[in-house]
Amino acid sequence: MRRLFPSGLVLLSGILAVAWSTASIAYQPSPANCAAEADRASRGVGSGLGGVGRGAARGAVFGAIVGDSKSARRGAALGGIVGGVRRGAQKNNVYQSVYDACMRRR
Repeated sequence: MRRLFPSGLVLLSGILAVAWSTASIAYQPSPANCAAEADRASRGVGSGLGGVGRGAARGAVFGAIVGDSKSARRGAALGGIVGGVRRGAQKNNVYQSVYDACMRRR
């Protein structure tokens, strides 16, 4: 009589099934792992300097439309500050979102 499945193959498939089902349980990210993952994600947002530059350009255009060259300078300064703050807040939001999602996987 011929066996349909060799006993070694059945044993191996059972071991693989148990390993597959417990693999997600075995890996629980630590707070340090989550912080590193969130840091990598927040770096992808861009630099604060880019936000300052874009904000300054927008502020200068708005100031030039509304007033004269003095208004354009004031608009550029205010726009640069707002752009930098906005980019910093965006990086912080991305960091916190990724960190929280990682910690929920625990």
